[in-house]
Amino acid sequence: MDVRERIDGYIGEQSAAKRQQLLDLHQRILEISPDARLWFLDGRDDSGKVVSNPSIGYGEVALDYANGTSRTFYRVGLSANTSGLSIYVMGLKDKTYLSETYGARLGKAKITGYCVRFRSVNDLDLQVLEALFADALGAQA
Repeated sequence: MDVRERIDGYIGEQSAAKRQQLLDLHQRILEISPDARLWFLDGRDDSGKVVSNPSIGYGEVALDYANGTSRTFYRVGLSANTSGLSIYVMGLKDKTYLSETYGARLGKAKITGYCVRFRSVNDLDLQVLEALFADALGAQA
């Protein structure tokens, strides 16, 4: 099964409300950055143990670790969770960037160093969210 099929399957298995929101965000990201590399992570580690929620990824970034190793990973991630949805922006050097740049304008969301959590896209200013995606993926909104 290819990445697009896995993404479609993941979106399709969500509740109706989350499915529509994930599909909407997925399409917005693809419109902003149509050539971004697509990823799908099922949330399992190499041993098959569930360690996170499944996520859809877009773009790529080199992540450098404290032990000197690095790996390529997605730049923007999108995931459903029990309380709503999460967007991850990986590879940020400044952990205050998201909250300082988008926090006051984004709407009702919890923003950490690299994650934006929210219950519903209806709680967000979608133009600001699209600007965040464009910024993270190096595209023009």
